[in-house]
Amino acid sequence: MVRHVISTETERTSIRQFGKNKKNRRSLGCARDDRQPYSTMLFFIKDKIRSLVPRGLIALYHRLLSLAAAFFYGFPSRRMVVFGVTGTKGKSTVCYLIARILEQAGRRVGMTTTPLMKVGPREWLNVSKITMLGRFSLQRFLRRMDGERVETAIVESSSEGLAQWRQAGISYDVAVFTNLTPEHIESHGSWEKYMAAKGRLFAALHTRRPFRKKIRGKSVSKVAVANEDDPAASYFLSFPADEYWTFGMNPTAKNPRPERHLQIQDLELSPEGSTFAIKGVRFSLHLLGRSNVMNAAAAIAAASSGGISLETAAAALRAVYGIPGRFERIEEGQDFTVIVDYAHEPASFKQLYEAVAVLPKKRIIHVFGSTGGGRDRSRRPILGELAGRNADIVIVTTDDPYDEDPAAISAAVIAGARQAGKVLGENLLDILDRREAIRAAVRLAEPGDLLLITGKGSEQRMALARGRKIPWDDREVTRSAIHSGGATVEVIGKRV
Repeated sequence: MVRHVISTETERTSIRQFGKNKKNRRSLGCARDDRQPYSTMLFFIKDKIRSLVPRGLIALYHRLLSLAAAFFYGFPSRRMVVFGVTGTKGKSTVCYLIARILEQAGRRVGMTTTPLMKVGPREWLNVSKITMLGRFSLQRFLRRMDGERVETAIVESSSEGLAQWRQAGISYDVAVFTNLTPEHIESHGSWEKYMAAKGRLFAALHTRRPFRKKIRGKSVSKVAVANEDDPAASYFLSFPADEYWTFGMNPTAKNPRPERHLQIQDLELSPEGSTFAIKGVRFSLHLLGRSNVMNAAAAIAAASSGGISLETAAAALRAVYGIPGRFERIEEGQDFTVIVDYAHEPASFKQLYEAVAVLPKKRIIHVFGSTGGGRDRSRRPILGELAGRNADIVIVTTDDPYDEDPAAISAAVIAGARQAGKVLGENLLDILDRREAIRAAVRLAEPGDLLLITGKGSEQRMALARGRKIPWDDREVTRSAIHSGGATVEVIGKRV
């Protein structure tokens, strides 16, 4: 029998109140507001400058700023091989796997992704909540890589960053396309504009002589890599490049160079991960789900374009047991399974549920919210419906509300879950306080259950109004909840 006590005060608190005092910051499970006064001023100044630029000159404004940043830091990308990875899902994972394969081959690697930053052997969590760093930050980071003798840089390239021309001034050599699904459409205006923004990465593979580079005396080829199973692949492969590499499960390859098409064969999924073959070489992957097999294939294709053998790639992937905040298991001696993941939109929810289908479990308890700030409002009820159909207990909470009312966001998600048959107060809970939501889920979990906590992954901040960001880590909050035994839960309604 399950009952949940909802904090009415927390439930009714709007985003405009969060962060104004210590009490409300604690209600979000955070100790302090780490936004510095100068960052607030910078945020204000940048907004003012943008407002003064005529609409027709916005693109030029962004490009000039990016080129100025590259010039200021000495165009560091010209002295490294640069991989760019774009697509809707899987970018961070593909970047991570490329890095591991290149390191297995003896390369010195640098990387900037949503969850992780890397320069040579040093790695640390990305605390900025930005997938593709701002133009000056990105060039500064590339300069740091160059200064520390990095041979290959890997840049996760988001549609927002590409739309703002942050790629200008970066000499890309390998562009990788993972997949394309409807996300961020509202911010781009249309599907076509969203795809075109992603395409700018491939357009940055300048093949003209002035843009050629030599690394260690060898000319570097411009390479396009694409998921041939995705209908949008032909668009990304239409940009000029020296070589075109493709990957996928479809046996009918359109690549005119069969040796450059990596077909996934003999795929077997299991609770431990997957095994598959590419061109006769057997791969063992510890990451769950078909989507991660595709991510691995993307990384293998990208590395293969640089002359790395399939055997080397297989050895590297065998040693990968997890990626921060990407289907990350939390093991604290509990008798139920806990997974923290970044899934925050319909396609990733579907992939998540498909991946956990092979896991032994009694019930699925899913804790999640939806992002505010006007980001794809239409997906909120869809997320609720997907969770309602696939999870036994759904707990809706706050994600990154930005300047929206968390209660309004939650209401839209709950509407979708109710449409799927969930009953509020029984197998559907509304807990705006994310820390309390996770604690309640831990308390409800029984031996053999599967607890999913999604939306933020390994992110180190929660985004509030007016650019305010508060320290947060789902994984640490979950560990704390497990050790404390979760939240007090009363009984009401039916057994769930």
